Amino acid sequence: MLYWIEHIAVAGCAISGVLAAAGRKVDLFGVMVLATVTAFGGGTLRDVVLGDLPVFWIRDGNYLYTVLIAAVFTFFAARRFEFPGAVLQAADAAGLALFAISGTRKAIAILASRDMPESIVIAVAMGVTTGVAGGALRDLLMREIPFVFRREIHLYATAAAAGATAFALLRRFGWPENQAAATGILIVLSLRLAAIRWKLSLPLFRKHDEPEH
Repeated sequence: MLYWIEHIAVAGCAISGVLAAAGRKVDLFGVMVLATVTAFGGGTLRDVVLGDLPVFWIRDGNYLYTVLIAAVFTFFAARRFEFPGAVLQAADAAGLALFAISGTRKAIAILASRDMPESIVIAVAMGVTTGVAGGALRDLLMREIPFVFRREIHLYATAAAAGATAFALLRRFGWPENQAAATGILIVLSLRLAAIRWKLSLPLFRKHDEPEH
């Protein structure tokens, strides 16, 4: 199940990478670069940090085909039809949820295989990194403040951390992997979409005498 979750996550992130380029006069090659960076950035960083080399998309080339197909389809569809901003947010939320859980799961598995102490904090950190790093790299290439640092994006990394923590705890308590993964994904999606709907966000860092806006 988690193998296919990663493929769906890759496709969702590729779609969000293409849609983020809308109206920026980026050609097909540039769009493919953005889609690839968005889809593979987080997982690549996770694998490098964990020492799981070669990284996942080099070890299994099917991930690259998934990105290319999703990106090309979205590129030509977006040229013909206008996609509302909610589509980008939904695709990004789906990629965030799926990658956060798959990243947490992989961290737990690698730590266990190396007889290292199982750490929920490390596993969650890897899950959040997997979920947010690709989008952050995409935004930097587009010369924008990354999603994860923008207050108006609403509970981005926070949602990923909550779902990843739930997955790691449920696995620690003996839940089957698929059930724990489904629960974690649902938590990330629910928090992220609720935050978008009701504009929920964490408090801003400001000086005591700085007025609120």
